[in-house]
Amino acid sequence: MRLSELLKEIRVINLQSKEDPEITGIAYDSRRVQPGNIFVAIKGERADGNDFLKEAFERGAAAIISQRPAPREVEKPWVEVLDAREAMALLSAAFYGHPSSQLKMVGITGTKGKTTTTYILEEILKAAGYNPGVVGTVEYRWAGKQFTAERTTPEAPEIQKFLRQMAEDGVTHCLMEVSSHSLELKRVWGIGFDVAVFTNLSGEHLDFHQTMENYFESKKKLFYLNHKRQASIVNIDDPWGEKLLSELPMHTISFGFKKEAVVRAEDFSIDEQGMTATVYTPLGQLTFTSSLIGRHNLYNFLAAISVGLVLSVPIPEIIRGISSLKKVPGRFELVPNKLGLKVVVDYAHTDAALENLLQAVRCLNPGKVILVFGCGGDRDRLKRPRMGEVAARLADWTIITSDNPRSEDPEKIMAEIEHGFHKAGNRNYEKIIDRRQAIETAITIAGKGDWVVLAGKGHETYQIFADRTIHFSDVETAREILSRLEEK
Repeated sequence: MRLSELLKEIRVINLQSKEDPEITGIAYDSRRVQPGNIFVAIKGERADGNDFLKEAFERGAAAIISQRPAPREVEKPWVEVLDAREAMALLSAAFYGHPSSQLKMVGITGTKGKTTTTYILEEILKAAGYNPGVVGTVEYRWAGKQFTAERTTPEAPEIQKFLRQMAEDGVTHCLMEVSSHSLELKRVWGIGFDVAVFTNLSGEHLDFHQTMENYFESKKKLFYLNHKRQASIVNIDDPWGEKLLSELPMHTISFGFKKEAVVRAEDFSIDEQGMTATVYTPLGQLTFTSSLIGRHNLYNFLAAISVGLVLSVPIPEIIRGISSLKKVPGRFELVPNKLGLKVVVDYAHTDAALENLLQAVRCLNPGKVILVFGCGGDRDRLKRPRMGEVAARLADWTIITSDNPRSEDPEKIMAEIEHGFHKAGNRNYEKIIDRRQAIETAITIAGKGDWVVLAGKGHETYQIFADRTIHFSDVETAREILSRLEEK
């Protein structure tokens, strides 16, 4: 595709060009530029692409997109734009032939529940005979292909490339977890969403958004993108969801427990085996059984059921799809053992998610609840004492440990969590910086009927330090320790 064709898709302030090169791809990292690529000079948190133009040209960049005017010495085509990120997203969509127009696109946003909702909906669509693909926190997958997720929502060139591959591989529906970062940074611009879903909102990423109001406004952008606008689906029980419902001009379906919810949970029971729930919908009542546990998961089911109905999936297929999902990686994932212990791994890494997790365990009449968790470095510091306060209140004993400390001192992160225990007036905790040792201690001190809850990392198989990244999985670690204890 020629540069001139691509530029029809974006707002150009000034074009300096004596050439109209054939474009081979779109790059935003100078180290990954291939001959014939457009290099989009975007400003990130730590680096500015405009500082790496020399490397981009040396690697064969055919043109530059930048918010800066062209330097005098540059001879290659230079495209000055108002917003480089928006330009990159729209150019990517055009370069890959607007693949979202060939798929049913479902965008799911919210602080919690995005991943589980995509897993549930994926099974519902499979039960109805469709071929869904998923772009989310755990992985990007479709048609037998799986790719490890570097971030919940990739940058625009990667998203559009994945969507093009999905379309070519016969995928019918794409279920996309849409993060607040991706909305604020316009990674999903140029995608036409058929359905947009809001799960809930609680304190997270405030290092980036600064305030809950800014966080909400970022999430809200999903509902005003280039929708094919079949429906918007919103959790009416969440205060921010209620606010969103009052502001959206388009047709909206609400879900929750409130009597005014369009899709409403009417009755449910939860035990160690899972849950059974009865749900009212405009198309009739349905009752389902699932192996997933926790009231918070019932909200995920309501969201997925709402999407299924919008996409004209018959109720029997919705029930069959829900029943076929046995687990979600790192989401209330039980680690089997013969010791009579209940060991569960969960991705809960905010105070609201940790509270939901511990309340779900409390509902199962545990012996003692022994919690292991830490907080990630270089991320929202404000949630650390809040998570400590939740742990102090809902766990019998907590081992504060390291998560992904990144460039921060893990001891300082743990001390900030500790402030929450001080605020709650509880001393029901200890600190063990080594995560493996913390997990082993928790399992060792647990007795039959006790629950050991390993929170924060969930599906992750790595631990990030300032100078290295190592392989580490809570599930694998717990399994190894339990197996060793079983042999004694």
